[in-house]
Amino acid sequence: MHVGCQELFARDDIRSITDLKGRSVAVPVLTSTPLVLVSALVARVGLDPGKDIHWVVSKSPTPMQLFTDGKVDAFVGTPPEPQELRARHIGHVLVNTGLDRPWSQYFCCMLAANRDFLSKHPVATKRVLRAVLKAADFCAAEPARAARHLVDGGFTSRYDYALQAMQDVVYDKWRDYDAEDTVRFNALLLREAGLIKSTPQKIIAEGTDWRFLDELKRELKA
Repeated sequence: MHVGCQELFARDDIRSITDLKGRSVAVPVLTSTPLVLVSALVARVGLDPGKDIHWVVSKSPTPMQLFTDGKVDAFVGTPPEPQELRARHIGHVLVNTGLDRPWSQYFCCMLAANRDFLSKHPVATKRVLRAVLKAADFCAAEPARAARHLVDGGFTSRYDYALQAMQDVVYDKWRDYDAEDTVRFNALLLREAGLIKSTPQKIIAEGTDWRFLDELKRELKA
């Protein structure tokens, strides 16, 4: 769908991923994407995400609120959180998945379908995917209108943060990037971090289906 909507924020005295050793990182639940991302990041530099990171699990207050209040050392923000923190000059970014390699070379968010639904309703599945991809094109081509839709729809109250998010997130790469390569890349990271046991080859073979995406790439040419 798009590239890079997640950013790892940390306190000013934390200057690298290795500095997270022994520090507290807030996540909403222990199965959340922020925990997976941080685990993969720290595992790449030789840390053990289960032993070297102090996970603080909280939905209320939110991880961002805990970070803003100085009660945790780091958290992963998604729009409009990074935009707000930058505007308020709180903390700094250790990793921006939209700008920093290798994360910026792969998709951040992908669309998954229920296996039975896909099998029984292929036409509806393709219509949903078409709508999502056309929405991505709309965000890339008209970020100001997209931001206004978010505010008018009640998804956020701050137009300035919404507009900045539309401009920051990379929406125009879904025709160019390799979705299978994204799955392979992330599966390798998760396996190295000890979060999954399956091989990338098995996950791709048993859990992906690129037919609709390939068809829409041809149909929705720029």
